[in-house]
Amino acid sequence: MSKKQSIILGTFVLTLTGFLSRFMGFFYRIFLSRIFGEEGIGLYQLIFPIYALCISFSISGIETALSRTVARKRALGKPDEAREVLLSGLIAAFFLSLFCTLFLQKNALFIADRLLHDSRCKNMLIILSYAFPFCAIHSCICGYYYGLKETKIPAISQLIEQCTRILSVYIFFFFLIQKGQTVSISIAVSGLVIGELFSTVYAAQIFNHFPSDLTAATNLCKNFPRHLRELLSLSIPLTANRVLINLLQSIEAISIPIQLRRFQYSASESLRIYGVLNGMALPCILFPTAVTSSLSIMLMPTVAEIQASQDSSLLRIIKKVSRFCFSLGLFSCLCFLLFGHLLGNILFHSDLAGNFIVTLSWICPFLYVNASFLSIINGLGKTGWTFLINTLGLSVRILSVFYIIPLFGIQGYLWGLLSSQLLVSLLCIFLIYHWVSSNQ
Repeated sequence: MSKKQSIILGTFVLTLTGFLSRFMGFFYRIFLSRIFGEEGIGLYQLIFPIYALCISFSISGIETALSRTVARKRALGKPDEAREVLLSGLIAAFFLSLFCTLFLQKNALFIADRLLHDSRCKNMLIILSYAFPFCAIHSCICGYYYGLKETKIPAISQLIEQCTRILSVYIFFFFLIQKGQTVSISIAVSGLVIGELFSTVYAAQIFNHFPSDLTAATNLCKNFPRHLRELLSLSIPLTANRVLINLLQSIEAISIPIQLRRFQYSASESLRIYGVLNGMALPCILFPTAVTSSLSIMLMPTVAEIQASQDSSLLRIIKKVSRFCFSLGLFSCLCFLLFGHLLGNILFHSDLAGNFIVTLSWICPFLYVNASFLSIINGLGKTGWTFLINTLGLSVRILSVFYIIPLFGIQGYLWGLLSSQLLVSLLCIFLIYHWVSSNQ
């Protein structure tokens, strides 16, 4: 199978899975919004920056590094080393995730009170902490398969995670209602943990195909330091990138309701606006990214493989991918402009959600293409540059939170989002074509 065919097939499988998963997740969010209201959704969204920060620290960098390293080992004809790299990454990610679990459990009250400014988040954070070890195993295995450009296991595990998450929350909800007990948004967090557990159990079947003899164990022990150094050389910049990004996103998320109060909204109204933006409008805007995210996942190992084999087709692939993502973004922008108000009212019974969808539609062309650009940069091994680019983009958003929201309300933040995505696009275009053209 050619590189183009493997990219198309892998993207198709992941896109189909992504759409199914997001389709289910969409109605799931509608269910949550109707049961717990806009303020409940806002409370639920408050904990996700903490979740993303812990995932970034323990898992994300290693998963991406695994994908690129495994792709290179495959291109060089070293499948045994690829398996050893997976096991090395699993060990590192698992222990880092355990640290995050213990840290979050011990400091849940402090984080809820002092950082999130809402003590109701404490129990949700404790429940959330149990997801990290499962996430570590699941993510590393998926990273390995992405490096091989095999998408069956990651795709099915994604569907299992979403199905079991939604089903468990429905069961919890109806069980508690029948018992006459109060139902809190914490059941949604419990569903997340259960989803990760079941997807990990499924993904772990990979170990049935690994050699378990003494020689394999000896080779792993002998080569573990070398593989770990190889992974860390890539994962440390990626981890620093994701940690900083999520730290800034956490600051951003926590600060938006606070800055909205400076615009003379009440605390309840500020949380409601934040919940509508992040829990309703943004998921609509991000729905088509099931395609671009899938393409990005397949693109990075392909770029690494092309680079390792010194193939000359890289620039052609980049141009085709860029045109496709930008075209999808323009089409989505037009659809959201025309039907945004309708979507907000039909799906969420919220005029505010419709207004946000229409305004946010302008970021689609840049948002959709940026995922592919950053994946290409990571595939080229320039992980430090993704760190810089994302930091600059987020800095623009942070500035809009602190300096424009108090003057113009939430509209100021939406302008900041558009400006940041435009800046990231311009930087990526300049750097990619400079690097690729100089090596042709």
